[in-house]
Amino acid sequence: MDTRQLRQFLHLAESLHFGRASEAAHVSPSALSRAIQQLERDLGVTLFDRDRRRVELTTEGQRFRDWARTTLASLSDLRDALHRDSGQLQGEVSLYCSVTASYSFLYELLARLRRDHPGIEIKLHTGDPEDAIARVMSGSEDIAIGARPRRLPAGLAFRAITRSPLVFIECALDDDPRVPALSAPRRPIRWGEVPMILSERGLARQRVDAWFRARGETPRVYAQVAGNEAIVSMVSLGLGMGVVPRIVLDNSPLVDRVRVVPVRPALEPYEVGLFTLRRRLNTPLLAAFWAPQLGESTAR
Repeated sequence: MDTRQLRQFLHLAESLHFGRASEAAHVSPSALSRAIQQLERDLGVTLFDRDRRRVELTTEGQRFRDWARTTLASLSDLRDALHRDSGQLQGEVSLYCSVTASYSFLYELLARLRRDHPGIEIKLHTGDPEDAIARVMSGSEDIAIGARPRRLPAGLAFRAITRSPLVFIECALDDDPRVPALSAPRRPIRWGEVPMILSERGLARQRVDAWFRARGETPRVYAQVAGNEAIVSMVSLGLGMGVVPRIVLDNSPLVDRVRVVPVRPALEPYEVGLFTLRRRLNTPLLAAFWAPQLGESTAR
């Protein structure tokens, strides 16, 4: 058993989805399945109940999940203590964020760190922002940038960076025959007839679904995608209307090809910020990254 196996197990334990877990672990689903089977043989217990439609942790799997989290955290603490005793901070800090976040926030966040602690290496991973919390909770990442859920998981610290409205968007090319007739002069939108391009999961999808339910409507879903950038691309082609954080739209190269659709009531905005495990805030490497950002906005 090695730390790679533990991290792969935790990816699956957090997501309960072989496809997403294998992507997060950078292995194929078949390789992940073999790794889990090997773990189960080594331990002599079944960690997951699984069939073609579902994956669930067994009681033994839940106990092993807690042990794996503690073990990886202890290894990180030991590494940090050794670096502190050496008198100079050295080592890796893994950071996870979306592509949009990588060019929206990273320069400001990393500039001071690189100046004050050149021995710290930043290991950057990008992907679906909806995976940010799970990757930190599983121990796969030290820090992640993402949207704050209504309720933070126990043991997770959050520091707000910015707020971003969540907006409906449509294609701005009025002469494109593929675009639904939603442009000026604006007529009342028949929401049940509008093809919608939505996130397949996560905070944005939850808020959109709640918005439609409050109207007594059911969205006509044209496509469900992972990643907000893909929603902007599909909307710009006139394939339907989408919902994305405004910060994604403002940083998109396709911003001039789409426009915001005013709706009432407006969707609840995103609060975007940093996540890390609260218990790790006092370790040297994490403190070096986090301390310049700490303030009253750090939340439990």
